[in-house]
Amino acid sequence: MTSFLKTLTALFPLWIVLGAIWAWLVPTHFNWFAPYIGPALGVIMLGMGITLSFKDFTDVLKVPKAIGIGLAAQFTIMPLLGWGLASAFRLERDLAVGLILVSCCPGGTASNVIAYLARANLPLSVLMTMCSTFLAIFLTPGLTHVLASEHMDVPAGKMLLSTVQVVLLPLVAGLTLNQFFPKAVKRANLVAPLVSVIAIVLIVSCIIGLNKEKISTAGAPLFVSVLLLHVGGFGLGYLVAKILKYPEDFRRTLAIEVGMQNSGLGSALAKKHLPAAAAAPCAISAVYHCILGSLLAAYWRARPYQGTNGGETPGQS
Repeated sequence: MTSFLKTLTALFPLWIVLGAIWAWLVPTHFNWFAPYIGPALGVIMLGMGITLSFKDFTDVLKVPKAIGIGLAAQFTIMPLLGWGLASAFRLERDLAVGLILVSCCPGGTASNVIAYLARANLPLSVLMTMCSTFLAIFLTPGLTHVLASEHMDVPAGKMLLSTVQVVLLPLVAGLTLNQFFPKAVKRANLVAPLVSVIAIVLIVSCIIGLNKEKISTAGAPLFVSVLLLHVGGFGLGYLVAKILKYPEDFRRTLAIEVGMQNSGLGSALAKKHLPAAAAAPCAISAVYHCILGSLLAAYWRARPYQGTNGGETPGQS
């Protein structure tokens, strides 16, 4: 049964694509989920929280340079790419803000699955996702406000409050449960990843269904700009690690962490605080980064490399 649940979870990219197609063909099948986007994201963050322990935070202190490079890349490369692409493609106001918003989001939890499949450094991927998620409580509203202010007045304060509610509180709750009820959490961890996958698929499908008309009208510029955002993230993340002479497993990890965003967070924030169409780039982002990440993982998995460290923390070579 456990292996079956893991298989269903590992097929996450497939469920995202199928959900997006279904929502596009029959939007009403998912529109009902709109009021539950925020709570669903809270469930996802709770699921991430119960996988964490206080030891994870001490592990960060063992590799501060590696984590620091990952976070710096995450919150500079992607936001600047998002802002640049929104300007270059002259996206309509709401879509431009949505693209910038998703580019300012932290790494997505799906990145950990892709890191595992790509034979990257899974422990480091988990640590980077955890750290970027906590930093996003402040950086996602702040960076979005700074970079999108030319398009509209972004309510950074309200977005900050929302990220505390749907990110920080569930994460801390999950961490606390894992600390004091480890046996119960261990059982919950069997199904928590699949529950998170279902929640993400519902969020993305709902956003696509709600914004089908706007997405259709936007056409190629929207799709190409979101595609380039993630292609650029994967490519530049890998390049930064290569320039800094980190080993192959770290290069793959950084590429994945930079290239894959928490589109669910972007969708939830856009739905609550921005015009409805701003959530469209976030939904398209989720589909793109899952497909691109899966293709990249398949390519890397077929290319073994010397110096695999078996999941140990990388150092410079």
